[in-house]
Amino acid sequence: MRFSKIALLTAGLLLSSQAMATSKNITEAEARALHQQILTIDTHVDIGRGYATHLLDPGGFTKAQVDLPKMRAGGLDAVFLIVYAAQGALTAEAYQQAANAAEHSYQAIMRMIRAYPEQVGLARTADDVEALHKAGKRIVLLGMENAYPLGDSIKDVPKWAERGIRYVGLTHIGHNQFSGSSNPRADLNDSENDPGLSALGRQLVKALNQHGILIDVSHVGKKSMLEAIKLSTAPVIASHSSAMSVHANLRNLDDEQLAAIKANGGVAQMVAFRSYVAELDPALAAAINELRQQYLPNGWANANEEQRTSYDAKLTQLRREHPDVTLAQFVDHIDYAVKRIGIEHVGIASDFDGGGGVEGWNDASETLNVTWELMRRGYTKAQIQALWGGNVLRILRQAEQAAKN
Repeated sequence: MRFSKIALLTAGLLLSSQAMATSKNITEAEARALHQQILTIDTHVDIGRGYATHLLDPGGFTKAQVDLPKMRAGGLDAVFLIVYAAQGALTAEAYQQAANAAEHSYQAIMRMIRAYPEQVGLARTADDVEALHKAGKRIVLLGMENAYPLGDSIKDVPKWAERGIRYVGLTHIGHNQFSGSSNPRADLNDSENDPGLSALGRQLVKALNQHGILIDVSHVGKKSMLEAIKLSTAPVIASHSSAMSVHANLRNLDDEQLAAIKANGGVAQMVAFRSYVAELDPALAAAINELRQQYLPNGWANANEEQRTSYDAKLTQLRREHPDVTLAQFVDHIDYAVKRIGIEHVGIASDFDGGGGVEGWNDASETLNVTWELMRRGYTKAQIQALWGGNVLRILRQAEQAAKN
């Protein structure tokens, strides 16, 4: 369902915390009213090809899952937009290509912010987030997914800190020069076993702490993750990972990893990525695989616009024809993590435009539905505030403080 910001602003009845804690029959108006009072932060949103150009202008409704109108319609206040480079070889030439890709992502995000200064602002601190929210603006924070573009040193950490990067994911798909990945790649000659942090990886953890940047352990192998948590002097974030005990996937966090995040004071952001949330319907999975072979034989990054458009249209139709992974199944992961490690260590992420989305929360315009489902399950206003952004703001401030000590 899609709701306008005007509707959110004019919604009527406000529920008390006690009523929310006991009632299961939550109306749409009640959900709107509560949602409007909460600062909502989605901690992982990728940007598409041609972002902030004539190909994809996020100031208008686009084919992307997140743009400014969809954020307003769904009441999504803040997003971590991602500076990303795919994993490649550990060579000087490949490092430079990755650095160029990261720079391209960063400049695209900054173009968007400069294009719509009255609507959106860049937050470099937790206080910035709250100030921009008070001013009625959408908020962009920056995350780096995969430290690979940093190359064979940590000399560029201060530059990225100054630019506003608030977390850095140590790895992505494939081991890199810093850390082992949860998903090793045979084509890069990765060991099946996580090698742990390298000497350079340990230096990176310390540098990130010194510059107030959160260490992101999503995509990181278990051995490397636990080593990073032990070494870090600030809380860590798993920016987009769900619970292994609810659905087994290499990208999810097992109970030992969740416990380590709790002990560190960090936050595990449960992610609404279908294949991390639940098993796909077998017929749907087979049909999607066939679709990829037909339209994306060389992967999404190497497909042309016509191939991508055709793939998206046919994928949407397939999901209408088959049972899909649902919002309720996603919130099951939130429930599990909250019961396992406590409400103060759990949060919410979509991975929109990077493969994320479930039926009921398939783009930013449907963000209200997450709050609505949490209310149905008896979460209070204070608890929903913690899940949607309060916990993230807390660890951002703790990382800022740790950098000063």
